[in-house]
Amino acid sequence: MELRICIDVDDLERGIAFYTDGLGLRVGRRLRSDWVELLGAASPIDLLVEASGSAPLGDARPQRRSYERHWTPVHLDFVVDDIELSVQRLVGLGATLERPLQERRWGRMANLADPFGHGIDLLEFRGRGYDEMLQPA
Repeated sequence: MELRICIDVDDLERGIAFYTDGLGLRVGRRLRSDWVELLGAASPIDLLVEASGSAPLGDARPQRRSYERHWTPVHLDFVVDDIELSVQRLVGLGATLERPLQERRWGRMANLADPFGHGIDLLEFRGRGYDEMLQPA
């Protein structure tokens, strides 16, 4: 089964710059003028242009798209080699660092919001990564 990740943005070129320049992804296919595929992660990421204030799924629900910081129970984690450099690069491209870098048993983590209000985390693993939380091998 293939997993594809879709991220709504209100500015396609800004979205492309953020995810390519900031995280090292690359443009795959331009499927329409409002849809670009990004490659280089474990799953393809599709950036889809949707206007701020538009209704999800085109229905009449009271909830509307907002590109201010919003909370959702789903976020993306990107594993990076140099978390300080990655944070600096992403903040320079419009991300907001929401908490100071955190030290964890398995490595380090940074919590950010992308320029479109979506939560993203950066992870810098050390040792065995998440397996550091398990009993010694």
